[in-house]
Amino acid sequence: MAKHGYEGGRLDLPFVGISTFGKRPYEPDWDKLDADVAILGAPFDAGTQWRSGARFGPRGVREASTLFSFGHAGAYDHEDDAIYLPGDVNIVDMGDADIIHTDTEASHANIETGVRAALDAAALPVVIGGDHSINIPIIRAFADQGDIHILQIDAHLDFVDERHGVRHGHGNPMRRAAEQDHVTGLTQVGIRNVSSTAKEGYDAARAMGSDILSVRQARKIGTAGVLSHIPQDARVYVTLDIDAFCPSIAPGTGTPSHGGFLYYEVLELLQALAQRHEIVGMDLVEVAPDYDPTGSTQILAAQILLNFLGFIFHARRAD
Repeated sequence: MAKHGYEGGRLDLPFVGISTFGKRPYEPDWDKLDADVAILGAPFDAGTQWRSGARFGPRGVREASTLFSFGHAGAYDHEDDAIYLPGDVNIVDMGDADIIHTDTEASHANIETGVRAALDAAALPVVIGGDHSINIPIIRAFADQGDIHILQIDAHLDFVDERHGVRHGHGNPMRRAAEQDHVTGLTQVGIRNVSSTAKEGYDAARAMGSDILSVRQARKIGTAGVLSHIPQDARVYVTLDIDAFCPSIAPGTGTPSHGGFLYYEVLELLQALAQRHEIVGMDLVEVAPDYDPTGSTQILAAQILLNFLGFIFHARRAD
């Protein structure tokens, strides 16, 4: 196999070539996956209740991720005195799950198939959405993987049960997750302001084992305080809605909500989480590039994903 980047004979600058995630290898045959991390795009946004456009999230985040690919293996962090994602962490881009327009159930089934393929290959699944409804088939795919706890970082609770027959939209995923036998609890962080979930949804969430923290509450108790809401031995799945961040730094989303997190607040939470818990997978959703022509939202999303992956594998090797 040819070496990645300029050590193999090409400079391969970020703006050159096909935009796979981080310019990593593309593997369209999911039966042949052999990776530590499998990136799956889920470009589905038919679950949105206001502005669409998250269907272009995977493409936008992939393109932004090339900024962090300069052809050399690993990224040195002088604050941590650590090299993250060295060359022997094998990241593969699976491409996108097939989306069937107007058919939520078929599209979700295709997303579930992709996540199951990653899990069958013992790869860490990382899914780029798409609206937050894509979390529903992802969590289904973990049904035979043992118990998991979900950390949701989001502006909205997403705990609606059913409205006018809709059960699989982007306001429903955490309710659907809480109903799964393998989900032992949820920690929902960043929830603030007016939400699509009514009071009875908040009551149901708490009754079904959820802890709910706003941005201001999370800031008051700090990273350690937030982590204290997650059972010590839990295996954790992370779902990150880009609207958890303040729209001053992440305007490219369908449902922006002011008063959100800033970059280091989320980064430090994810780093501490990776040091303390086994991370079994994650998704990052609701990036809608057309609402941010500067590309800043997409860059933020790519940067968060790459840093979190770096933290996960650095922590694994320290154990």
